[in-house]
Amino acid sequence: MNETARHIVIVGAGHAGGVAAATLRQTGFAGAITLIGSEPYPPHERPPLSKELLAGAIPVEKTYLRPLAFYADNRIVFHPGETAVAIDRTAQRVTLKNGDALSYDTLLLTMGARARRLSLPGADHPRVLYLRDIADSLALREHLKPGVRAAVIGAGFIGLEAAAAARKRGAAVTVLEVQREPLQRVCPPEIGCFMADLHRRNGVELRTGVRITAIAGADDALALYTADGGTVAADIVLAGIGAQPNVELAQAAGLAVDNGILTDEFGRTSDPHIFAAGDVTRHFNPLLGRKIRLEAWQNAQNQAIAVAKVMAGGNQPYAEVPWFWTDQYDVNLQIAGAPERWGELVWRGGVDNKAFTLFAMEGGIPVAAITMNNGRDMRAARELIARRRAIDPARLADTQVKLQDLAKESAGG
Repeated sequence: MNETARHIVIVGAGHAGGVAAATLRQTGFAGAITLIGSEPYPPHERPPLSKELLAGAIPVEKTYLRPLAFYADNRIVFHPGETAVAIDRTAQRVTLKNGDALSYDTLLLTMGARARRLSLPGADHPRVLYLRDIADSLALREHLKPGVRAAVIGAGFIGLEAAAAARKRGAAVTVLEVQREPLQRVCPPEIGCFMADLHRRNGVELRTGVRITAIAGADDALALYTADGGTVAADIVLAGIGAQPNVELAQAAGLAVDNGILTDEFGRTSDPHIFAAGDVTRHFNPLLGRKIRLEAWQNAQNQAIAVAKVMAGGNQPYAEVPWFWTDQYDVNLQIAGAPERWGELVWRGGVDNKAFTLFAMEGGIPVAAITMNNGRDMRAARELIARRRAIDPARLADTQVKLQDLAKESAGG
């Protein structure tokens, strides 16, 4: 097919969709590109929504990947505030909610994920909020004022980042977590305890091992009931209990789905004309040797770049060590890898220090790393994880041995 006659349709105009559209043009793709997004905003980054935007430190426009004019200037037809409702794989056509239908030669699905909703009595109260998009962030920010009592359900990344932003705006914050420590799904207990102490030092009442059974109250006052018979009073509630991929469109079209749209390392779905990238995918990672689903800036950015290059004619797989980060108060926490468990731990510095690096090992091989206010170690740590070679734990723990030197040795340099 003549490339100039080829039409690529991208469904989902979040971070991954915006990056993919730009990458197609940057790689020289000369055909038509249509970008469909259900939100009224152009493609944007999501990390600021629970940090700077929520805290009121930046305007909405600072979250945009590129100015709105970029898309028209680069012949990318952008449909904001429009939703795809059906895919006809036989006719290779996408139907929009407004009734329009778009034919495609190649389709890219980047619908992302949505906030997981509470399923308990009172969860539909108008002052029970979620944080996933720009509108959510702005709505929550309106409530976060000095003296307001904010209850946060969930001590994952979103819950803790929102708690930190709420404290900066003067709100009184209570965080309620069902697990024993914060971040238990992604970190070892020592890191969870470190983060719990950080929030308590900054005035957050953080309670773990607490399960909410119901929410009740009037328009301006809420009561959260706990399984142990307790009650937590709040003016506003933020539920940060995870996210679920927006797979319904793909599932209805008959694509393979299992906790995300299933793809190979190139972003290909079970249909050769359809690709997927970003939070919505559960993709094969060659470095880990298994399929994973990631909700992270790095994955939305870099998987979209890799998949767009394949769609434009390339053949390089997306193969990177997963990387996450969060900023809370004066702490920068970064995580590399996606271990199925945190086994043997090797510390470079102790958890009592202001800055340290932690490795998780399996059979003497580094499989994950955490840096706390020690981001200069992260690049070398990711190199060590990617090479999957055994390393002497004593040398890894010795802060007198540069991590960069260990990475060079691992590479055979």
